[in-house]
Parts: sequence; structure tokens; C-alpha cells
Amino acid sequence: MTEYGAKPSVAIVGFGLVGRVVALELMARYQLTIFEKDPQDAQTGAGTLAAAMLAPLAESVICDQALAEQGLKSIAMWPKLLAKLDSQVFFQQQGSLIVAHQQDRGDLLSFQQRLKPLKQHRAETVNQLEIAKLEPELGSKFSQGLFLPCEGQLDNQAFFTSSYDTLVARGVQFHFAQEAKIETGKVNNQAFDWIIDCRGFGAKQDKPGLRGVRGEVARIYAPEVKLQRPVRLMHPRYPIYIAPKPDHQFVIGATEIESQDAADITVRSTLELLSAAYTVHSGFAEGRVLSLNAGLRPAFVDNHPHIDIQDNVISINGLYRHGYLLAPVVVQQALSKGLL
Repeated sequence: MTEYGAKPSVAIVGFGLVGRVVALELMARYQLTIFEKDPQDAQTGAGTLAAAMLAPLAESVICDQALAEQGLKSIAMWPKLLAKLDSQVFFQQQGSLIVAHQQDRGDLLSFQQRLKPLKQHRAETVNQLEIAKLEPELGSKFSQGLFLPCEGQLDNQAFFTSSYDTLVARGVQFHFAQEAKIETGKVNNQAFDWIIDCRGFGAKQDKPGLRGVRGEVARIYAPEVKLQRPVRLMHPRYPIYIAPKPDHQFVIGATEIESQDAADITVRSTLELLSAAYTVHSGFAEGRVLSLNAGLRPAFVDNHPHIDIQDNVISINGLYRHGYLLAPVVVQQALSKGLL
């Protein structure tokens, strides 16, 4: 264990989104060792594939109010977390726009009715002129929509790169491509003062009830498309989101698939995603497909994050489709049990 005068030692098992947030919160006060079963350059985790939208109001349609309010709190925490990084990561809070074609007005109204009030934040009904003011390139295509001013997003790939570089510069020890066996007080027979289990879906064999929820995304380079904020399309069969990132890149995805199939994205899903994106903006037709991916997000039956503590092992898991939305606040709650 820790010698007198040395920083307490902490092992972080799993270096996805949650593991990185944990490491950034602890790097100044603890001696960190990180274990990750995948290679350093692997792009297989849910955190590398996500659109990284911070959308508590939109997500309130499918989660309870307490979680949505935690998401609102978490948005305010992201700038402080990103300020710990050695390089800048794109972050914005300019709201998100929900649009629907005229024939899908019923889906838009249904979505609006299911939104939960979040303190002083409300959805604003927008017409064609107001859509054009928010997103000039969409004003000619849509005459109905909702604007959710409190919402935001960040660049997940830049966050993954910058967080790793920052932690390396702080002397954090890494063990990539290595399965970690967690025992009381030890990881792979090495003793630590604290162990933080951030394995996500990788902990399925140790977490009864943990399941994977499939997500499929495309990352597109489309210089002819100029969107300022995340856009969601209401559609009975092909609801999608489009999240603009730096350098004319866009992450396009659907909501979720209740499946634990981790195989590559299907042709059908690819056609549906890209066809729906084209109906939002024809400029996607001339775009370049940078990647097509599928991944599994960890979730429990209640779709709530779970924090478990046994001796000196703290487990954080089950962030479901709310990883970027909830990670800062959930990590803070977990670490307040003894490390912060």
C-alpha cells in the first residue's frame, strides 16, 4: 500500500468515458494506474462512437425527471472538467433543434407532450422563419420544430485524445491490452488504496442484470453542410440525430436497438441513417463516409447508473445512452464516497 508521504494509490479499471472522467478528477491528488483490456488505439468503446450530445430536455422523454435534472447539472460541470486538459476540446451549449417533415407532425407533437419541465428550461415551438434564423440551411425544408436552448455537445474523439495525452503528461501509468482481475485491495495481485471499476459492458460477467444496448452511428465529412448545433429529425421509422463536430464532420445516429449484438453496422441501418440525413440536408449526398460503427452501451434494467462500493472497490456502471450527459455528476457522486 502507500508509503508514508506518498500520494494514495488508485487503480482505474477500464479507460472508456467514465474511466477518463475519473482519472481527470483524481490525477492531481492520487497516484494513478490504469488498466484497459483493449489496445491504446482501439476505437471500440461506446464513448468513442457516441455523438456526445448533452441533451437533458430531449432525453427527459425517455428517462425520469431526476436523471434529466442530473444531466442539466452535468452540463455545467463539463467546462471545468475540460479545463483540466492540456489541449482544447470543442464544447458548445447553443441548444438543439428538433424538426419534422409536414407528414410527421404527429410525431413532433407527441415528442413535445412527453417533454418534462426542467426548472426554468422549456422547449420553444419554432416556425419556418425561426428555424431559418437558427439554422439558415434548414429554413427552406422545415416549417415546424422545437428549439431546446439548454442543450449542448462536445467532441468525443478530441476528448479521448486529449485526456490520454494529459494523463500521460501527469505521469499516470497505463497497462493496455491487459485483462484486469479485481480482488479486494488488488488488481492483478498489485495492491492499491482504492480501485475504481469502470469497465462498462466489460463487467457483464460480474454484474447480474447488466445488458448491452446497441447503438449505430456514421461519421461523415460534409463540407457542403453547415449546421450550428445538434439537429434531431422526428420520424415514425427513421428518427435520427445529427451532431456537427469541428472540421466539417458530423456524427449521425439513431436512438437505440435492444440488442447485445456487437457486430458491425448492417447495410439496412446504414441506408436508413444516411437516407434520413439526406432528407434533412441534401449536402450529405456529396459527403465522405469516415466511419460506420456499432457499439454496446451498458445498462441495467432500470436504465439508471449504478454505484456500488465493496471495501475499497467502487464500481460505476450502467450509464446507458446517457454517458456524456451524466458522466461528470455520476463520477462526482461515486468519488465523494471517500476520494473527493
